[in-house]
Amino acid sequence: MFKNYFKIAFRNLWKNKTSSAINIFGLTIGLTSCLLIALYIKHELSFDDFEKKGDRIARVIMQYSFDGSPETSGGNYTSVRVAPVFKRTFPEVESAIKMMLRERIINYNDKYIDEKKFMFADSTFFDMFSFKLLQGDVHSALSGPYKAVVTESTAKKYFGNEDAVGKTFRLGSDSNLYIITGVVEDCPANSQIQFNFMASFSSLGISREHENSYWNANFTTYLLLRDKKSIATLQAKLPAFMKKEMEGQGATVNFFLEPFDQIHLHSPYAGFVPNNNISYIYILAGVALLILVIACSTYINLSTARSIERAKEVGVRKVIGAEKKQLFWQFIGESGLMCMIALVLSFIAAALLLPAFNQLTDKELHAASLFSAQFILFSLLVVVSVSLIAGSYPALVLTGFQPVKVLKGSFKNTGSGQWLRKSLIVFQFAISVFLIVSTFIIQKQLYYIQHKDLGYSREHVLMLPLTNSMQKNIRLIKQEFRQNPDIISVSECDRSPVEGGGGYNMRSATMPANQQIAVFANPIDEDYIETTGMQIIAGANLTEQDIKNASLDTLATFQFILNESAAKQLGWKTPQEAIGKKMFLDDTRPGYVKAVVKDYHFQSLHDPIKSMVLFPENWGTRLLVKLRGNNLPGTISFLETKWKELVPTRPFEYRFMDEDYNKLYNAELRLGKVMNLFSTIAIVLACLGLFGLSSYSAQQRIKEIGIRKVLGASVGSIVIALSKDFVKLSLIAILIAVPVAWWAMSKWLQDFVYRTNMSWSIYFIAGAVTILLAVATVSFHAIRAALMNPVKSLRSE
Repeated sequence: MFKNYFKIAFRNLWKNKTSSAINIFGLTIGLTSCLLIALYIKHELSFDDFEKKGDRIARVIMQYSFDGSPETSGGNYTSVRVAPVFKRTFPEVESAIKMMLRERIINYNDKYIDEKKFMFADSTFFDMFSFKLLQGDVHSALSGPYKAVVTESTAKKYFGNEDAVGKTFRLGSDSNLYIITGVVEDCPANSQIQFNFMASFSSLGISREHENSYWNANFTTYLLLRDKKSIATLQAKLPAFMKKEMEGQGATVNFFLEPFDQIHLHSPYAGFVPNNNISYIYILAGVALLILVIACSTYINLSTARSIERAKEVGVRKVIGAEKKQLFWQFIGESGLMCMIALVLSFIAAALLLPAFNQLTDKELHAASLFSAQFILFSLLVVVSVSLIAGSYPALVLTGFQPVKVLKGSFKNTGSGQWLRKSLIVFQFAISVFLIVSTFIIQKQLYYIQHKDLGYSREHVLMLPLTNSMQKNIRLIKQEFRQNPDIISVSECDRSPVEGGGGYNMRSATMPANQQIAVFANPIDEDYIETTGMQIIAGANLTEQDIKNASLDTLATFQFILNESAAKQLGWKTPQEAIGKKMFLDDTRPGYVKAVVKDYHFQSLHDPIKSMVLFPENWGTRLLVKLRGNNLPGTISFLETKWKELVPTRPFEYRFMDEDYNKLYNAELRLGKVMNLFSTIAIVLACLGLFGLSSYSAQQRIKEIGIRKVLGASVGSIVIALSKDFVKLSLIAILIAVPVAWWAMSKWLQDFVYRTNMSWSIYFIAGAVTILLAVATVSFHAIRAALMNPVKSLRSE
């Protein structure tokens, strides 16, 4: 029986090649899209699930404020005091560790290599986290200064087939010799902790002064709790404890705990790897479902449209004794066979397209995951579901035919199934309009992000990392760089405008000492304003003498540059009023306001502009080089030559400031690319279904068209007659989709403080595109039918 079902199903597919090809192609695209999106979602949802103690680990987030100022978040940075104090004080804490990820220069055999994933961690790291140590002892590998472990791939990179344990290296020109005490498995791709080198935290040589303070927050603290319920218990104790700790200091510091397994998709605070957003996971899952629904709708539409052709077959089968359930399962079998063919093709397509998809999502997804038992089982469940959903209605329609009516030919005059086909067309195009509008608005916001006046210039600004050993030659380096006419200016600073500033506090001279205002601040030199293109709206720029005055051991006086927000927060009504006023930064840097710059965005456009203080210093971690952009390869080659001559102990590595800016919007940029792709796929699938349906519609009305032509109807009037019903359905789809898209995109844009507007033109363009696509799709068959010789179409009458 099943063999017979299979043979009949295969014959029907082969007989109706066009509709079968459309259905299989549509289902293949839909399933391929679902497979790729499911693979991405599985990867994101599986972050850190290999951590055996992950449900007991919490990350500590710092919040602070000064008397009279609103609370400010210190993000995931805390001082070194937090870990030991929390472990000693709270019975809920089983263990606590401090970590820091930095870029370091590895000096091995007098070769200098820039290592971007160099981490410092406490000796109990391997007790808390589930990273497997292949060589070395977990208890002693990081117990003591100047000890380090390396990942397996890093060991091969540096030492080849030699044993890495016992090898030594230095950090840049530092005299301290680090010894490798272990080799650890490479960090899983779905881990928020990523490193190539991990050195003992004690190697940093943190002073006692830092250990006794909750300030100087430059480290990440993780707590291992005795059970997962302890997070809420400990969180309830922290406010009272910290109030007592900070009593009489004129400031408050508080901490809250983030469950480790919630960080990657739910935390607003950065980690060691870029976070994702659970909302975007939901969006992608929704897009995958909508694409699959469109593919299923196309199948249902074409199957019910072809029901008249198969009506006589069903009538004959019923007359000779076929039962309704036998016919039902035969049609379900046809649906299942089509879906299985599409599934096989989709697996092949997904494997072939995975490298391009990885580039699109900036992930390292592997084809092997597609063929895992879990994924194959998931895919089979999807296919069974699609087979039943897409095949059930056509099967019920076909098996419900009355053989007497069918065999008499009277069935052709009924409108069975038309309401469903029209509903599905409306549904398909409503989804397409929704995705078109969403994509347009996302792209408009991304355009707004890329072209908004940020208050500084990020174009053609090259960034070079600096080390402490380079400070004595920094003037010479800047002077040598400026010899090139294609270099406009060079500046030393701690952070670029994109990177913001560190956490400080400020007050004016008229404010009491215990009344402080939290502020971001950034040490700069006299060339920073010119290099970054900031606009001074009051006062004058820093001079070289200002830098020297700020670096005096005694009687140091600082000249400050404030942004507009900082000047207002200190109580000055206008930028001009602030000039020359005395103020303090951290109470350790007294000075005067020398200039006020226009507010600039040193955080993403998700956040409002906050107060910023730029102050003079003779040290920095970045060298910013403003280029004219006329000859970038030649200018960069010049910089590299000079760098190797002046800084032989550090490799020449650079990046552009606009690259850092784009990283602020990694999630949004990825979403924009993915929406572009899958919106196009959804529209193609909808048009594909309409193409097949319009072909069938034209075929069913072929005699009507012949009669119209005989009576003098023009080709244009026939095309309009065949197309108008589909255009009406498109208009209904637009009316349904636009309000839904407006609501969804309004919610999405609310995440941005600075955002584009949703003008009516977006909805008009989306509607026009949809109608044009519908007309173009239908017109192909309509024109073809209108151009046919009426003699041929009427010959059988």
